[in-house]
Amino acid sequence: MNKLVWRNIGRFVLLMLLQLLVLNQVYLGGYVMPLLYVLFILMLPTSTSRTGMLFIAFGTGLLMDIMSGSLGFHALACIVVAMMRITFADRILTRGEDTVIEIPSIFSVTPQYYISYLLLLTAAFYLVFYTVELFSFRGFGDVLLATVCSTVVTTLLAVLYQVVFARRKEEK
Repeated sequence: MNKLVWRNIGRFVLLMLLQLLVLNQVYLGGYVMPLLYVLFILMLPTSTSRTGMLFIAFGTGLLMDIMSGSLGFHALACIVVAMMRITFADRILTRGEDTVIEIPSIFSVTPQYYISYLLLLTAAFYLVFYTVELFSFRGFGDVLLATVCSTVVTTLLAVLYQVVFARRKEEK
């Protein structure tokens, strides 16, 4: 296996352990639930095939569902994020250019574009996750508040994660 595959496997293990051992214990006021493991899907190479992206997202979400005892909420939200990533990654990260970004991060892409990418896809993840978890539109105000709060916290944690763990000289 090549070096990039091993880096992605290492990132997957690190993010899942961080999520399961630390972040699953954080639930602030019912409105902030950091789910940083979704960053694994967002940092996959832009050259990943559509089918591969969907299978990886489903497997990641399913593993989180199994480990956290939820009923498919994570898997559905991960698949939606993967579908949106397939659609929007080229438009936001590469701005339509025909380039491959091995590891999309704040260091390999213009920071404002990368943060826009993180905010958009993380917000979509949380909107799907909280809507399916509530399974009602009665408390939609609470869903929106939880989505905004969790998106901001997760985006900040994602940037912090990349500053601490990502390599600054990643290829574009």
